[in-house]
Amino acid sequence: MAHHAPRRPSRRSAHADPVPVAPRPRWSRFTTALAALAGAAVVLTGAPPAAHAEPSVAEIERQIDEDWNKLEPLIERHNATRQDLAAKRKQADALARQIGPLERQVDQAMAKVNGLAVEAYKGENLSAVNALLGSRSASQMLGQLEMLDQFAHREQRGVQAVVDLRDRLAAKKQPLDEMVAQLTRTEAQLAAKRKQIDDEIDRLQKLRIKVYGNGGGGPLRPAPCPATYPGGGAGIAVKFACAQIGKPYVWGAEGPNAYDCSGLMLAAWAKAGVSLPHNAARQRAVTARVSRADLRPGDLVFYYSDLHHVGMYVGGGWVVHASQAGAPIKMKHVDDGQVNSYGRPG
Repeated sequence: MAHHAPRRPSRRSAHADPVPVAPRPRWSRFTTALAALAGAAVVLTGAPPAAHAEPSVAEIERQIDEDWNKLEPLIERHNATRQDLAAKRKQADALARQIGPLERQVDQAMAKVNGLAVEAYKGENLSAVNALLGSRSASQMLGQLEMLDQFAHREQRGVQAVVDLRDRLAAKKQPLDEMVAQLTRTEAQLAAKRKQIDDEIDRLQKLRIKVYGNGGGGPLRPAPCPATYPGGGAGIAVKFACAQIGKPYVWGAEGPNAYDCSGLMLAAWAKAGVSLPHNAARQRAVTARVSRADLRPGDLVFYYSDLHHVGMYVGGGWVVHASQAGAPIKMKHVDDGQVNSYGRPG
């Protein structure tokens, strides 16, 4: 019987059962990226990530909502600053129109002073002095003195008029120059802030698509909109808001093809002849406070302690709102979010 040497395990058999290494889960990559978006510091422990189940769409939406609620206050502040800037521009234009005639008066007064200077240079008052010195009697001297006094007084009045006009012009022009300088700085800051917001929205959208594609939106109109028709201005506003369901969210937009949250409320109530500012907190300030029990279609529902989000109550426990970038205008339950208060325009 032949004896064979013991078989050495082949390279293949030695590694037939490798120790499994848990892949880095997609959720870890997702939360890390979202933390970067929010500007939070990420502390790495050095331990390998533990394997766990893929997050549900609801969990992902909840995480995105948290980050969006950090971004939306920035958007609403931008909207308010943009409105303030437009008002300041109107003030600057009105001030410039007032200054125009004053500048022309200064130019005319300066021309008169220049004329006096030319007369003096030509020797008009020098001749008067010579005439005074050559007077042969006291009465002639008195007349010449009066003439000199009149000339000096006329010249003094002309120069003083120019000084007064110049001071008035400077007093009006200084605040205008300061306002224009401030507007220029604010516009530059707004442009930089707009780019920052656009970049963050773009990053958030890429994360949304990367993790779960374009799905997860749910039905846009799960109930009749409006549930009841209130009539009057509120009826016009609520019908308009319902008709915008499905249109995209675009921050800073107030229609007709896209809206942000306060822009949708502004546009809807504008149809009813009611003017609202393009800022949720300012809309709260100009609307009458109503209780939950008195809520009716067309009323505004304000969310979060800093009032950075607003929707329109459409009856039946539903609101229409422009929620966030990447999500179309849609209905949601009124209590889906931290309700702050309720307001009634008009």
